[in-house]
Amino acid sequence: QVQLVESGGGLVQAGGSLRLSCAASTRPFSAYTLAWFRQAPGKERDFVAHVGWSAHDTYYTDSVKGRFTISRDNAKNAVYLEMNGLKPEDTAVYYCAAKVATRTSVVTTTSYPYWGQGTQVTVSS
Repeated sequence: QVQLVESGGGLVQAGGSLRLSCAASTRPFSAYTLAWFRQAPGKERDFVAHVGWSAHDTYYTDSVKGRFTISRDNAKNAVYLEMNGLKPEDTAVYYCAAKVATRTSVVTTTSYPYWGQGTQVTVSS
């Protein structure tokens, strides 16, 4: 069983930055591809960013391109989301997710069998 634990959320003013972390209990961590999703109140859980087995293999939803950076550290069993230029519309609970399967969509929640509990990010205007 894979356990994922997020941290790093908080309250920040618009234009500010936060760095989210997600620690995984599983080994080998490198076998998993990882993603961040977010869910605002009353809305569906939406894809934010994905990183493949290679740290250079990344993919972002359009609304965060150029502002957010996903990265992974296999030695620390961790994935990160660096968020800069935060906007009020980025306010949500952020979740990390992991999967092993290769032929599944990286942007679909149902592709990921393993999820963290979420961390709240609130951006004030």
